[in-house]
Amino acid sequence: MSTSVQRKPATYEDLLAVPDHMVAEILDGELFASPRPAFPHAHVSSTLGGEISTRFHRPSGGGDNPGGWWILDEPELHFGNDVVVPDVAGWRRERVSFLPNGPWFDIAPDWICEVISPRTETIDRGRKLGIYARVGVSHPWLVNPLAKTLEVYRLSDGRWTLLQTSVNDEVVQAEPFGNVSIEMSRWWLPEAPPPERG
Repeated sequence: MSTSVQRKPATYEDLLAVPDHMVAEILDGELFASPRPAFPHAHVSSTLGGEISTRFHRPSGGGDNPGGWWILDEPELHFGNDVVVPDVAGWRRERVSFLPNGPWFDIAPDWICEVISPRTETIDRGRKLGIYARVGVSHPWLVNPLAKTLEVYRLSDGRWTLLQTSVNDEVVQAEPFGNVSIEMSRWWLPEAPPPERG
């Protein structure tokens, strides 16, 4: 007769005990800690987040910089017992009029972007997308800096619908920012030159 050992769900205290140089999350009761991302990942997250922020992180305006959003890098989000940290997230200001003065937020974003890596892809596509669907995030983007791809999803009846896949250096218009063209070529690190032979 086999016995199963029930693991105790991770707590926020467990998360706080993770060293600062790691990114810690609690997904479906389990603690996940990942090292800080490599430079291709960090470059995409910084560049994409900066471009979206420049155009949208302000009250509504118009033209090439329409505003109407709050855009944050790596916010800590609490959804019940889940604690997730997307690479970038955005809330429409018409729905969220102010951001709290604290270290975390419990209102689901309207948009998130996860920059996936070989080490995190299974978690990002599995547990994290499942949590984002449960809490009603309407648009997730998955960006792969090694394959140079963007996948844009929309939540429909509790399920993800893939709206578009873009690759390499395409200029894209993608929900929920479909009225603005974004050059993907800015997201990718240039390839390092071959070493000199001497």
